[in-house]
Amino acid sequence: MKRLLLAVLATALLVPHTAWAAWTEAKSRHFVIYSEQSPERLRAFAEELERFDQTVRRLRGMEDPPLTDAGRLTIYVLPDQRAIEDLARQQHVAGFYIGRAAGAVAFVHRGAEGGLRGELTARTVLFHEYVHHLMLSELDVALPAWLVEGAAEFFATARIEKDGSVQVGIPPQHRAYGLLNLSGLSTEQMLGAANIRYSSAQRELLYGRGWLLTHYLTFEPTRQDQLSAYVNAMASGKSALESARAAFGDLKQLDRELRNYLDQRRLKGVLVSAKALTVGPIELRPLTPAESAMMPVRIRSDRGVNARTAPRVADMARRAAAAFPNDPAAQAVLAEAEFDARNYAAALAAAERALAAKPDHPHALIYKGRALMEIGRADPAKADWPAIRAVLGRANRLDPDDAEPLMLFYQTFLAQGAKPTANALEGLVYAQRLAPQDDGLRLLTVRALLAADKLAAARRTFGPIVNDPHKGRWSDQWTVVEEAMEKGDAQSALALLEAQDKQYRASREGGA
Repeated sequence: MKRLLLAVLATALLVPHTAWAAWTEAKSRHFVIYSEQSPERLRAFAEELERFDQTVRRLRGMEDPPLTDAGRLTIYVLPDQRAIEDLARQQHVAGFYIGRAAGAVAFVHRGAEGGLRGELTARTVLFHEYVHHLMLSELDVALPAWLVEGAAEFFATARIEKDGSVQVGIPPQHRAYGLLNLSGLSTEQMLGAANIRYSSAQRELLYGRGWLLTHYLTFEPTRQDQLSAYVNAMASGKSALESARAAFGDLKQLDRELRNYLDQRRLKGVLVSAKALTVGPIELRPLTPAESAMMPVRIRSDRGVNARTAPRVADMARRAAAAFPNDPAAQAVLAEAEFDARNYAAALAAAERALAAKPDHPHALIYKGRALMEIGRADPAKADWPAIRAVLGRANRLDPDDAEPLMLFYQTFLAQGAKPTANALEGLVYAQRLAPQDDGLRLLTVRALLAADKLAAARRTFGPIVNDPHKGRWSDQWTVVEEAMEKGDAQSALALLEAQDKQYRASREGGA
């Protein structure tokens, strides 16, 4: 799931690495943060994020299982808003978040709290996207678009007070258009909508009215438990409109109530006390000279490259890594940059250098496996598929909850032209559960389940893609696939997805 909503650097990637001195890593229960801020400010930022995480989990009744680094959200804190816009190649961008099998990443700038009254700030966007991140991790059911965005907006405006308490439910002034324009999207249209293509104006209305309805159903005593009933009805197979009518009754009456609710001078909120929130330890570590030197490359690789930008990033990586030929961190980053530029032999060589220095380096193992797989795909005579799978198996044993090695293990069978084993499919399904934010992994899993004639599981996995309000021009194509699944025709659905796969991948690469 990739959205231009959070931030990272483009022009700074072209300056010498000495500009990136004094990088520090902050690691907490749910986040790994990289910044050039003072350790004190970085620690305070990490604590605020943990307070927000705990607030969302507490109010939503979410579990809080322990995470490895692969499950934590990685956040890069960059100098300013301009750095964000340069990388995004778009003005007025507050930042972006990317859900990936390799680990979700977000990019913010040091002025994350800035902005004029009513302006969408990087902090607000980070909170919004992190709620999406958590909801996808928590739920195994496709939620309607208004609730996905409404819940994210409900928490996005959270204010962390000086005493450590957190205020939730503050009206999103940056959504004023969607809140005040009540004629463009009725409550019945919004609640009954499923698998539709939203225009830009409708999406803006969806955010504002989604927040309003979420807020109302949360705080209105006469509507308690109705939201759960709505979601459960859809999960049982009822249509969105049937579920809405069964849970909320007369939808025109609900629409009138919402209008009156918005006219109140003050809307309720909830304050979660600091004592109720457990931040946990924050570990600070200064990066090594090699890690700091490679940080511009790492940031650019994590942001994503395409055919045009990958060669430039690889050239940057070679120049930066030249001073650290035996450093595992530097060579592992170089391996990824060479791989992205399709220099597979060079990627393999860099990965081997990293592994010579640190045999259990997970990133180097992954890119050794990736490089060997592409070399074997191009020249089957050079492929030793059991050996390639053994490399990825080593990476998996280092962290069984890392989705990337599991995904790659399954893909080795596709690259070989062989039928995936039951164990490979099981690993892929688990990888998708570990990284539900990655749309590419989700689609791969849907195709794998269809190929294995597991139609019900494929439909459940496909649901969040169909309901995504940002699917844009893919809406009609996903609708056709969903209709084939509803008819029980797994093979037609698979054929449609296979035909669309190249086009979808090309669009993701071109937009990076």
